[in-house]
Amino acid sequence: MKLPEPPPAHVVMSSDGLKLATYEWGDPDAPTVLAVHGFASSAILNFMRTGWTRDLTRAGFHVIGVDQRGHGASDKPHDPALYNLDRLVQDILNVLDTYLIDEAHYVGYSLGARVGWQVALDAPDRITRAVLGGIPDGQPLTRFRTDQALDFLDTGEPVTDRITNAYLTMASAMPNNDLRALVALVNGMRGGPEPSPAHAPSQPILFATGSEDAIVERSRRLAHAASRGHFFTIPDRHHFNAPTSRHFRDAAIEWLSEAPNVG
Repeated sequence: MKLPEPPPAHVVMSSDGLKLATYEWGDPDAPTVLAVHGFASSAILNFMRTGWTRDLTRAGFHVIGVDQRGHGASDKPHDPALYNLDRLVQDILNVLDTYLIDEAHYVGYSLGARVGWQVALDAPDRITRAVLGGIPDGQPLTRFRTDQALDFLDTGEPVTDRITNAYLTMASAMPNNDLRALVALVNGMRGGPEPSPAHAPSQPILFATGSEDAIVERSRRLAHAASRGHFFTIPDRHHFNAPTSRHFRDAAIEWLSEAPNVG
């Protein structure tokens, strides 16, 4: 079966002059869901190719997908200073402003969930309800060895760390990825704010993590700390394949559909 073609990308400018690719599905007058992908992925790969945009629009939602800086069809600078969490959060707010969306639901996976947690904290009037998949407490990608990744890119030195090698292998398989930009992102986010059970967003949030994901209990802790948090275990999924789960999509859509219309 031939896959449908992605919609055309619409460029949103970041506050620091980068071009961010965004995509739109569904009726613009319907309640809006902002979909933000994980590390080394894109809006098309994470949400269109896995059926999320199809099912969300069938459920009556308007979907805006974002390629985060360093990913997809967005600009991919190599300077780690351009990837701190404040800039990633501001990118999301710029997208909402450009589309004239006052408030929206939010669906994020992995890196997208980490950014969504901070957006929900920093701009609680913009995010009404959220689904945060594959989010741990603490620093993101803590086990990613950027020194080994850079040695590999500079000299071809083999990567011996298993987790780092897995991420690089996955990232290399995705079309249009720039590995230096992705390593810069990891370095740029380190040392920034961390998701903490002591300071959780107040919006209704569905936390969802695969049953085979090493971070599942840490994600569960965040859900239990959120005043209106709920946890869903994605059956038989690890961190890399959880977005393909129909159980995950169905639980997310049910959660988002419980809320009043937004847009």
